[in-house]
Amino acid sequence: MSIPVFTGNGINMPRLGFGTSRIGDTSDMEAYAEVVANALKIGYRHIDTAWKYFTEKATGDAIRASGIPREEIFLVTKVSHEYLRADDFARMVDESLSNLRLDYVDLLMVHWPSPEKVPLAETMNALAKAKRQGKTRHVGVANFNIALLEEAIRLCPEPIASLQAEYHPYLDQTKLLAALKRLNLPMTAYCPLGRGLLINDPRVAEIARAKGKSVAQVVLRWHMQQPGVIPIPRSSNPARQAENFNIFDFTLTDDEMRRLHALARPDGRIANPAGRAPAWD
Repeated sequence: MSIPVFTGNGINMPRLGFGTSRIGDTSDMEAYAEVVANALKIGYRHIDTAWKYFTEKATGDAIRASGIPREEIFLVTKVSHEYLRADDFARMVDESLSNLRLDYVDLLMVHWPSPEKVPLAETMNALAKAKRQGKTRHVGVANFNIALLEEAIRLCPEPIASLQAEYHPYLDQTKLLAALKRLNLPMTAYCPLGRGLLINDPRVAEIARAKGKSVAQVVLRWHMQQPGVIPIPRSSNPARQAENFNIFDFTLTDDEMRRLHALARPDGRIANPAGRAPAWD
């Protein structure tokens, strides 16, 4: 099955990805590599990892074991907020590539902003340098609010190609999505199923029953029907991986989309670490 691709600002990014945060036993790299290898076998071609997830080594092993040509896989990794000084940043990019045992990634991101501790200009120059050295094809940021995103775009010598942010029906991201549309940037949506909280929501289950689909499939389809939104569900269960991938044979109506949007609530945000999170929009 051919996955739709977001094309804009020079990037061609598969519109469904596989997330590797908090999944499986990361102390067992061989078992974890099998999880990622199975996702690739199912058809995922967009794999999201990070130094902070401790899954880079297993992800690289899975890519090599898959036999899939490297150029057919869109691979993302991220530099953690502790390492945003220029020298630290460069060292961590090299460490990530060493973990992956690859020459480059397709998208390198700043995992969380830290402008109070490290000038954003320094970090953006380090990010751009990694691209100019051929260590990444594209650069982006994660967990930036609109003001920080616009500042990053202004300061980065290379084009910012994507933003990664939390997004699911419990979290209203209307303002951020409007800004991304204006900037022609895609949003990679992490926690697309609300870390499983949505699975037991009877309002979503009602739509799922009407469609003959699972709750997860309905929520991921909701993401896919929003232009520029790229969900990255995660699962170590092969059946769940396949279920999350099979979301291209049905469509939600406008009314069903509205009903899912209406689930947004003030306490819907999940990832909000003290000392790292910016002032959200």
